Amino acid sequence: MRFLRRSESSDQAGQSAAGSSAVADAEGTEDAGTDGRPRAHTTAGKGRATPKRRDAEGKRRGPAPPPPRTQREAAKLAKANRPSKEERRAKSLERRRRMDAGDDRVLLPRDRGKVRAHVRDIVDSRPHVIGLFLPLAALVLVAALIQNPVLQQYVTLFTFLMLAVMVIEGTMLGVQVLRKARAKFPDEEIKGLPTGWYAFSRATQPRRMRVPKPRVKRGDNV
Repeated sequence: MRFLRRSESSDQAGQSAAGSSAVADAEGTEDAGTDGRPRAHTTAGKGRATPKRRDAEGKRRGPAPPPPRTQREAAKLAKANRPSKEERRAKSLERRRRMDAGDDRVLLPRDRGKVRAHVRDIVDSRPHVIGLFLPLAALVLVAALIQNPVLQQYVTLFTFLMLAVMVIEGTMLGVQVLRKARAKFPDEEIKGLPTGWYAFSRATQPRRMRVPKPRVKRGDNV
């Protein structure tokens, strides 16, 4: 009797599985097409796949140009990327204008800082015999070209006297500039020799050729 009951339960389970398969087959038949193949479920959309971000950016930016393989190609590429003559001239004029105005962002390292600006003001506020250094050098050159022993003798004597005066004036100017700069900027570390030499080299230049341009007039109290 137990065997009969077990077989009855097995038959019921088989019938249940067969019924489920029949339902699944019926559902699959509903989704089948005219050719008997199942159709994929699709949702209504824009009709095309969304491109990847990498592909979209690549299409938008374009491929990167290959690097130059020879020196000639590198020179050609540099020439193509070089700014025009007008642009270079405009940049040069702008840089020159800012240097003349004393902009620390474009000045040479030796000219930067408020201490050096004050030293320039002290030098530019008075005339100096040292400013005749370049004309004196031109005079010596002319005398050397002229084959006149008497003229060369007088020029040589005058040159030695002027050089002695320039050395004395340059030493006094360096001491004076150093004293005034340390008094105005007591918290700054101001070295004696570099500051004095900077003032001396500034004074040897003609006033119109000085860079940055003088911002004080002669006779001003600095």
